[in-house]
Amino acid sequence: MTSWGLYRLAMYPGHIAETTPNKVAVMMSDGRGVYTYAELDRAANRVSQMLRSAGLEVGDNVAICMENHPRFFELIWGCHYAGLVYTACSSRLTSDELAYIINDCGAKAFITTRHLADQAAAVSAQIHNVNIRLMVDEAIDGYDSFEDSITGHSDEPLADRIDGADMLYSSGTTGRPKGVSLGTPSNPLGTPTALSMLGQFLLGMTNETVYLSPAPLYHAAPLRWNMTIHRLGGTSVIMEHFDPLEFLGAVQKHRITHTQTVPTMFVRMLKLPETDRQRFDLSSLQCVFHAAAPCPKDVKLQMIDWMGPIVHEYYAGSEGNGFVYCNSEQWLAHQGTVGQALNSTIHILDDDGNEVSPGEIGTVYFESSSNFSYHNDEEKTKASRDPLGRGWTTLGDIGYVDADNFLYLTDRKAFMIIAGGVNIYPQESENVLINHPRVVDVAVFGIPHPEFGEQVKAVVQPSVMPQTDHERAALEKELIEFCRASLADYKCPRSVDFRPELPRHPTGKLYKRLLKDEYWTGLGRSI
Repeated sequence: MTSWGLYRLAMYPGHIAETTPNKVAVMMSDGRGVYTYAELDRAANRVSQMLRSAGLEVGDNVAICMENHPRFFELIWGCHYAGLVYTACSSRLTSDELAYIINDCGAKAFITTRHLADQAAAVSAQIHNVNIRLMVDEAIDGYDSFEDSITGHSDEPLADRIDGADMLYSSGTTGRPKGVSLGTPSNPLGTPTALSMLGQFLLGMTNETVYLSPAPLYHAAPLRWNMTIHRLGGTSVIMEHFDPLEFLGAVQKHRITHTQTVPTMFVRMLKLPETDRQRFDLSSLQCVFHAAAPCPKDVKLQMIDWMGPIVHEYYAGSEGNGFVYCNSEQWLAHQGTVGQALNSTIHILDDDGNEVSPGEIGTVYFESSSNFSYHNDEEKTKASRDPLGRGWTTLGDIGYVDADNFLYLTDRKAFMIIAGGVNIYPQESENVLINHPRVVDVAVFGIPHPEFGEQVKAVVQPSVMPQTDHERAALEKELIEFCRASLADYKCPRSVDFRPELPRHPTGKLYKRLLKDEYWTGLGRSI
């Protein structure tokens, strides 16, 4: 069946099960948790029947907090079949953060796992409005067994089904997480999605695709891309967590055709010994695509050189207001770009809302039909809109377009450093420092300075922590000089601190705010 033919059909696991019931829909990379399309559809039907019988109606919210678990998509598709709004929560949140999201999204049900029992126990007393509390893999006090709860429920589909929808929360890299609301579910079940079309016509996804998912499933991209694979009839292979050697081994073992990564995964693979990188057969790979965080230019060049011109990049957000894309050939011709807009028009605006010329830096806005809002946050919703009322929206990133309308991101607006009236974009020096052989991870941001307002600081996770003051001073000097060899002096850190690990989200996003706050606490200002 052609890619176009798949796109025109109703798109959900039950439809695929009608023609290929025994095909594997999803499995863990270690061989656990195999679901055929028929099994996934029946399991999701039981979940939808159970939730509906518990009193949940179309548009109600379910919060789910799980590790990368074999039953994850049974639950997600069950909520989707029931027309519910599902909020997948990070399994690495503190109990206070998790309770905040469960309460803020208005969840009527909360589903978690025995693996996260300590966290589940801690939030139990804080989620007063949640009457349905289920735990997979043996329940603790305050929770009912998920397995017992679905026992006896029919695996027949609900009548008059409509597509459910996700409402995912921002990772909180610049403030308290907020839910991205895409509206109340109303489409008939299986309505083709924009991502399904993009997957087929940009990335070559078909019913023959074998997709490796190495990132946490609660994040927007892994969640939505895996569901796209299930809409198209391919196979999803889920890693419990990312490990560079295990990733390469999974590609070889499962004959992976497509995978999405983030730049930190590239960095970790490239820092493997050459003998390790070359001992795996990666010939099945047709498409490696990345997003979620900026990719240093040298890292991207090395990946294309290693894997060939199959590396694709896109820039988008949970808000769905724009999709910017480039393939390897486009990127090589416009090195550093994140691509051209496909379903929207890009506008680069200054602080007064005026459009700037190509090559000039400003805030990136999209002109599109998206009508997202931030749940329970009118101020943040308003701040995402064009100040002159033209209906354009922003994710808060800054950058510029070139003469060919290729977009280049320079940083998050919240992390721009202003030193003596000069704007400095930390991403530039981060992209240089990450290529130093002794650097595993790096964050650059502004710290207080009595004369210039801010000063450039780098916090580095080294491959080996320096043990003495002399070793620390020597490595600090080496890194500053390494940066100055590539960038103007004022863009480079004036000082470097060392940490055994940086607070990075598993999806690749850096919690730079947490680092920055340590240096600003008690000053009464943050810039």
